[in-house]
Amino acid sequence: MGRAATGGEVYALVGGLAAGKTAFARGFARGLGIDADITSPTFGIVNEYRHGSLPLYHFDVYRIKHIQEMEDTGYEDYFWGGGISLVEWADIIRELLPPSAVFVRFECDIDRGEDYRRIEVGI
Repeated sequence: MGRAATGGEVYALVGGLAAGKTAFARGFARGLGIDADITSPTFGIVNEYRHGSLPLYHFDVYRIKHIQEMEDTGYEDYFWGGGISLVEWADIIRELLPPSAVFVRFECDIDRGEDYRRIEVGI
């Protein structure tokens, strides 16, 4: 997906703890040619990576308690800019996501194995 990105896309990553959202972000970044240590920006809300084929903005909104807190991040510049935005826990800020956001849902299925993940992609 990272290799196919053209810019301006927002990906809404939804799933429980340890479901694979950050691992997905790492793979996406590699597809953009970003060779950095991709970690979840839980406390900083957003990490910026500008040394790939496109800028990558990796959000983790798990700690957002009020939508107003997102205003402080300047999220509009990221979401409607020319880069790629990956938003972990996106269901928390669903009303702020652009209509074109692509939802990527992650689900663990421990009955099939500790490393098994079901991933659904759609709008």
